[in-house]
Amino acid sequence: METIKTAMFETLIESATPDGDGGFTFTLEGKTYKIKDTLEISKIAQDHGYIIIY
Repeated sequence: METIKTAMFETLIESATPDGDGGFTFTLEGKTYKIKDTLEISKIAQDHGYIIIY
């Protein structure tokens, strides 16, 4: 049986922290990403198998 993972877009954005270089640091399932725009979070979460709830 496959597990369905969902995430609220607003909650994911809140977990991104400014990195001091004009971008953000975002961690999901123990993996850390350096991103330039918080909109990249949707793609990262989808790559982890999440269904994003807007």
